[in-house]
Amino acid sequence: MKINTTRFGEVEVDENHIFCFVNPIIGYDQYQKYLLMEHDKNSCFKWLQSLDEPDLAFPVTSTTFFDIEYNFEIQEDSASKIGLEKVEDLLVLNIAAIPSNNPKNTTINLRAPVIINLANFKAMQLILPDESLQFKYPIFKKIAPKEPMKEG
Repeated sequence: MKINTTRFGEVEVDENHIFCFVNPIIGYDQYQKYLLMEHDKNSCFKWLQSLDEPDLAFPVTSTTFFDIEYNFEIQEDSASKIGLEKVEDLLVLNIAAIPSNNPKNTTINLRAPVIINLANFKAMQLILPDESLQFKYPIFKKIAPKEPMKEG
């Protein structure tokens, strides 16, 4: 099957790799079918491209690329909505906000991850109850200068 996208032009799509959102991405209720696309094979970012809207694509990444400690529980009702039976089938992605004028200020949404069951390609966006998780977590934190060694 071929689709047209704004970012990637016309793309051949394997219908077996289309994610169907059983709960939509917040604010995008009418769009349910997405495909995960690579912009660059060496990039830690991918694009969650809507098949329903050629202009709609979300930059996504995984916290593991940035050594961010990130753990949460998926409630039983959410796991059953996507048919999740084994944690090995779970793909967790975080939507990124990448400012075009300064990509070093990129943030990711830790509070509302996208979870995908790779066994059946059902997906959803969760809103986690943990208020300590940020909606805009900076992934490229500035490295603090080291203090000079004291002589002793």
